Amino acid sequence: MTYRIAVIAGDGVGPEVTAQARKAMHAAAQRFGFAVDETEYDLGGRRYLDTGEVLPDSVLEELRGHDALLVGAVGTPAVPPGVLERGLLLKVRFSFDQYVNLRPVKLYPGVPSPIAGLTPERCDIVMVRENTEGLYVGAGGAVYTGTPGEVAVQESLNTRMGVERVIRDAFARARSRRGRLTLCHKTNVLNHAGALWQRTFDEVAAEMPDVETDYVHVDAMCLYLVTQPERFDVVVTDNLFGDIITDLGAAVQGGLGLAASGNLNPSGAHPSMFEPVHGSAPDIAGRGWANPAAAVLSAAMCLAHLGEDDAAQALEGAVAAVLPTLGAMAGDGMGYSTDEIGDRIAAAVADVSPTAPASAPAAEQR
Repeated sequence: MTYRIAVIAGDGVGPEVTAQARKAMHAAAQRFGFAVDETEYDLGGRRYLDTGEVLPDSVLEELRGHDALLVGAVGTPAVPPGVLERGLLLKVRFSFDQYVNLRPVKLYPGVPSPIAGLTPERCDIVMVRENTEGLYVGAGGAVYTGTPGEVAVQESLNTRMGVERVIRDAFARARSRRGRLTLCHKTNVLNHAGALWQRTFDEVAAEMPDVETDYVHVDAMCLYLVTQPERFDVVVTDNLFGDIITDLGAAVQGGLGLAASGNLNPSGAHPSMFEPVHGSAPDIAGRGWANPAAAVLSAAMCLAHLGEDDAAQALEGAVAAVLPTLGAMAGDGMGYSTDEIGDRIAAAVADVSPTAPASAPAAEQR
């Protein structure tokens, strides 16, 4: 089996961590008997500054022909906020109907957490974030811009179809795990959207009595993630709330350098996109200080989505084995460079000595 993967390494540390994810994927491919055919796409801040292009429609159509997209990180201080987020990442999510944003919050053994006394068995959560609706649709507008009377309106759009399909996805994931699902919203204030989410959640729950259900307001979720993360198994929430609470979850699990994500089209009608949660960190680019764990774990999610479960587990297991050997989870205190950590992870994936070389073959340039 050969999988066509579009690689968007991006900016800053993006190319550095993506290179390590590719090493791990190719080590898994060799061990488990499949192939990865990569095409690199020069998309991100650098291309925008050079050409004024973010994501041309012709390139979007090329991406559509792949089995999955692997993204590093995009962004540079020279590009205004929102240009790349809306023109690249959100455009891909909306165009490919990637309506599930999946973000695990998992503390691995030997990884320090800022939560004193937190143990891995108390922190193993899957966040299911609705990914194509809510405030991120961009509905609204502004008048009297730049004057003291400026008015800005940003509307949250929620459809029954969009809410129900992500809730059903979350129920299925809860069934495959520990059988507990929590709805996170703000129904006491956001009475229109909140009522739609709660009513839909309750109706689907009635079809699946084997799943234990719960509800928390998003502000309470921020508290419980710190004080009682063991309360949660699978959490389903809307676009904005999911964006916020998963970054808090990343801190709880040891930092953004360990946080992976997938933007999924569960039907397989369009490719899904996998990327670490962290940004491009231009201040440390080129120093070898970026932890590639999140990029490798995102690649593991990619392989799982493609049906290569054994390979996905090998990648996650390799990351879990290497992380406790680091002096820190990021920066020069890690004790190894980004590339060296990638080599050690790939060697563990291949089940060979950690000193063995591991490198991904060159990809076609686009």
